[in-house]
Amino acid sequence: MGDYRRDYRRIADRIADDIAGGRLKPGQRLPPQRAFARRRGIAPSTAGRVYAELVRRGLVVGEVGRGTFVRAAPAGPVGQALIEAGAAGAPVNLELNYPSAPGQPELLAPVLAPLLRPDVLAEALLPAAATGTAPAREAAAALLATPGWRPGPERLLFTGNARQAIAAVLASLVRPGGRVGVEQLTYPLVKEIAARLGITLVPLAGDAAGLLPEAVAAAHRSAPLSALYVQPTLHNPTSLTTSHTRLLQLARLVHDLDLPVVEDRIWSFLHATGDPFAVHAPALAHVVDGLSKRVAPGLTVGFLVVPPHRVAAVADAVRSGGWSAGRFALEAAVRWAAEGTVARLVEAKRADAARRQRILAEELAGFAVRSDPRAYFAWWELPAPWRADTFTAAAAAHGIAVTPGPAFAVAPGHTPDAVRLGLASAPEPDLRKALRTLAHVAARRAGDRIAP
Repeated sequence: MGDYRRDYRRIADRIADDIAGGRLKPGQRLPPQRAFARRRGIAPSTAGRVYAELVRRGLVVGEVGRGTFVRAAPAGPVGQALIEAGAAGAPVNLELNYPSAPGQPELLAPVLAPLLRPDVLAEALLPAAATGTAPAREAAAALLATPGWRPGPERLLFTGNARQAIAAVLASLVRPGGRVGVEQLTYPLVKEIAARLGITLVPLAGDAAGLLPEAVAAAHRSAPLSALYVQPTLHNPTSLTTSHTRLLQLARLVHDLDLPVVEDRIWSFLHATGDPFAVHAPALAHVVDGLSKRVAPGLTVGFLVVPPHRVAAVADAVRSGGWSAGRFALEAAVRWAAEGTVARLVEAKRADAARRQRILAEELAGFAVRSDPRAYFAWWELPAPWRADTFTAAAAAHGIAVTPGPAFAVAPGHTPDAVRLGLASAPEPDLRKALRTLAHVAARRAGDRIAP
């Protein structure tokens, strides 16, 4: 088994080298898997594993039967070599979505300086418990509070980031083989977490108001769900916020079913008035949040607010999974929150998101784009006859990376012909230019040449 795995990974490594060296260009179609297998003298099943490995590494996009295309590379010297034949300048990455406020390093640095004193640093380098420290619990409770909700500090737990928080709470709630209900389009890493934990994700239908209660009830009747994972505020990728009426309906339903809820609020800081699901189902809701979007991805902390009777179980999952927050990051978070740094960054990023949404509206006017004026992303339903994979490849040929809709789809047979646009990471002039280019690409027929 070990030699077999190394064989297909070695082949994938060679293809990756060809991409990195510019011998395979962004937007270029790879041969069909059977043709690839014949040329390499390998089994078709091995070719399938090679292509799956390239998809996992983020180097190609596509589906069996529809074609596989080289994606755009990350910005940098290698990325420039990759797209020199397809676009001028460095690529624009609309897959990554990490907002950064103007002057952010200058805001963050003064708070970190005291942590570098030897006496303070010695304390900050000690291991951190899942329950953090009393000051951390108080600071996090204040940071996560909304106009209608303030979590009790005794309900707070900490992880290295929000993804680890999702993994910990799912591990504590769902045994291998268990079923978790999710929206039909969901955060891609939840799919990866579920696969690693041996959890089956069950896609649930929704409408313009949010997840449909009847879809949850029907799925639970067919085979009991162990939990529900939802993003009711600024859902990624659609930016939908569940209506108040729908939240109440869902809260009544999960109460009747005694169904735990994992509520992902990582983007909720952009929505000033959005109260969490936990307001309506405090005994069942497990709230996940973090600092990666509010502050920065390089020094972050994940937050968990759990029902009081679940604190010990979730803390055990955090410890056993090795998902505890770093003490240094936790100390930095406490100081940033206490001194108002996080609040200032949030206000700046809300204004930044609004500006970027205006750019989006101007450059993609007339297209079917779903978004919220407060969000840092948008869901673009592509005009016919474009498909998500071919459009993603065409964008890559112009040095623009976008996320194809199938990355968010839970059911393999439902592959929306849409792409998600991350608006946060590119400088505003680059964002405008990239969106304008994508508008021109979308206006062409999908049968035209992919290269610009």
